[in-house]
Amino acid sequence: MAETVYEVAISLDNNTDTAHDLVHRAAVLIASHQLPAANEELERALAVDFDNVDVVTALKYTNFWGDRQERVEGLAEPFERGEYLLAQWAVFQEFVERIGPRVEVIINALRQHVFRQALSFYREVYQERSNRDADLLVRIGRCYKGTGEFDRAMRFLRAAGAQRPDDAEVLAELADVLALVNETAQAKAFFREAFFVDAQKIDITRLESELIQRLVRAVRDRGYQDPEIREWIPVFGVLFDVLNVKRELRSIEFGRLKQAIYELERELREGTGAPELIRPRLINHYFWLIDHYKAVKEAQGKIDEVLVKIRSVDANVYHHYNA
Repeated sequence: MAETVYEVAISLDNNTDTAHDLVHRAAVLIASHQLPAANEELERALAVDFDNVDVVTALKYTNFWGDRQERVEGLAEPFERGEYLLAQWAVFQEFVERIGPRVEVIINALRQHVFRQALSFYREVYQERSNRDADLLVRIGRCYKGTGEFDRAMRFLRAAGAQRPDDAEVLAELADVLALVNETAQAKAFFREAFFVDAQKIDITRLESELIQRLVRAVRDRGYQDPEIREWIPVFGVLFDVLNVKRELRSIEFGRLKQAIYELERELREGTGAPELIRPRLINHYFWLIDHYKAVKEAQGKIDEVLVKIRSVDANVYHHYNA
């Protein structure tokens, strides 16, 4: 695999001994899977500048992954190793936010280390299997996204989508990569579709594009937490005019939408489901219904009927939508 611009740009001059240079040298070692050697460089940096916050934080990062590396080596199956690494990357992201200011050069190097390693495990499975299912293709695509190889990520994610065209996880990952390569309109369309299909199947911690993360932060700032935040993301995506690329429904899809709305209304009325999830999900379905009516130039009276229903579910959303 070719070196990244990031790796080439960092000097490996062993004569430099400032803490800053030692941290950057450690980053190159991390990206080439040499965690013990990187730790040695960071220990040297700590000796040079004992109070350097970046050095102390970088050591916490590498210690985190040093512990996990031992666990990876104890796992027998390559698929299991890949799963463990990607799961721990999500844990690491929370760890990074918890311990203080980010050291981006080390985080970026660790991203290369973790995702390339996970990729090697999944590719091993890919070479062995005759049946390359969508789950495996998604994971390979996710790893390529993590290493910044977006064209390859797109190829594997589209292959997964060919197997599971209506899968929310696949749609969201495709949207994320599209956003990362500035295909904004397509990204918005795919995100909107994904959260409509099954918001609860989308792991928002795996989504990296600023397009979706900015929306996630805005919804979280309004006090929503998992799992209801996933249902509110598409609602606020409409209210904030972010998920604004829409399409006309086919007749069979329109029938399914009407049936889904009927079921959600019944669940909310009878109290047979979780109302904190049903309300935003129902509102999102109402938004899709209104968009369809507008696309087919339905009478305004039909749209007004849906607006009344939105107001009965959440007056604040109604007023924001009509502002």
